[in-house]
Amino acid sequence: MKTSIWLIAACLANSLHAQAASFKPVELKDTEMAELRGRYVMPGRIISFGIVMNSTWTSSNGGVVGASTSMYVQNTIEPKFYVSTYSSAGNGAPGSNGTGSVTGGAGLTTAQGVTQSVRAAGDNNSAYNNVDINVSEADQAPMVNQQGVLLTTHTSITQAAGAGNVTVSATGGGVQLAIQANNNQGSSLQQIAQGGVLQSTTLLGGGNRVNNMAQLNVVLGNNLPSPGALDCNLNQLKGLRNMGY
Repeated sequence: MKTSIWLIAACLANSLHAQAASFKPVELKDTEMAELRGRYVMPGRIISFGIVMNSTWTSSNGGVVGASTSMYVQNTIEPKFYVSTYSSAGNGAPGSNGTGSVTGGAGLTTAQGVTQSVRAAGDNNSAYNNVDINVSEADQAPMVNQQGVLLTTHTSITQAAGAGNVTVSATGGGVQLAIQANNNQGSSLQQIAQGGVLQSTTLLGGGNRVNNMAQLNVVLGNNLPSPGALDCNLNQLKGLRNMGY
């Protein structure tokens, strides 16, 4: 009996060793990598997917204008964006008109993938573009309390303030947040559409602070076996079958 157990253990060890030896790093060409995009994302485990975006412009006198939007896909395949706008008055008189000039950049809106740019022609400005991807696991999809106004196709939601105007619109199957600052201080554009993420800021005046934030949230169900684990088990069974078991 002991001899049979040791024989089975030795066979398993040899099969795993042979399987591990076959896994060697192989360099992939760019063309091959391009064809792999969008695959092996474990669709059976994704129980919630969401997008949160926020754009804020703060002028030199503290005036604020901005908007935020969120979308979560759980029980429906139709994405719905909810929008909230906000603004506050600054202290004192607004700064002088911006006199800067920026040329070029027409290709920024047509680039694929993630595009971030800051172009400045003024002094004492700050701009921040950021994209976060959060992946977590849970037994069930989290409760989502959507707030704001529902954004429908071919419509836009606007907010005017002393710092400027913000417009949120549905475009290219996604959403766009655009800010046009007053007094020729500049503009900001953030959008997620057509498989790409764009965050762009143009500063023509001085003393402005701009913040563009996009966050992608993915929740995976932790009560389902992953395809990787199933493939590993199948490979081990195939190895035993080849040895006559």
